Amino acid sequence: MDDFDRKIITLLQEDGRLAQTSIAASVGLSVSAVNERVRRLLDEEVITIRAIANPKAVGCEVLAFVMILLGRPDDDAPFRSAIAKIPEVLEAHHVTGEWSYLLKVRTQSVATLETLLGRRIKAIPGITRSLTSIALSSPKETTVVPVRVS
Repeated sequence: MDDFDRKIITLLQEDGRLAQTSIAASVGLSVSAVNERVRRLLDEEVITIRAIANPKAVGCEVLAFVMILLGRPDDDAPFRSAIAKIPEVLEAHHVTGEWSYLLKVRTQSVATLETLLGRRIKAIPGITRSLTSIALSSPKETTVVPVRVS
């Protein structure tokens, strides 16, 4: 990956629908070179291009973070498998420290969060403890990964 690729990635993160002619003009390559690079970046799974829904516009008003403690190392694989099937869990991170996992969860309301926690997440075998924090506001939330250009 070179600086042209990094610039293309940065531009596409800002606007995934950006025309390749605009990208070519911005990075100083031909349209065919940009097309080839974008295709390669997609094929190599360096990037994916998809729509990002505005959570509030689609009715997911509540953002919560759930810390999970698993009882034993053998609980890890079944937990990962179960959590992958819950669409409200947007992210699951294996973390250091006192907890085993950090989950990012979006739901329609506090009531639906309560149901999700009680009936789906805490029902996963192996969970010994959890701690949930609800975000009151999100002054910064992004999907853009900082890509450094030399």
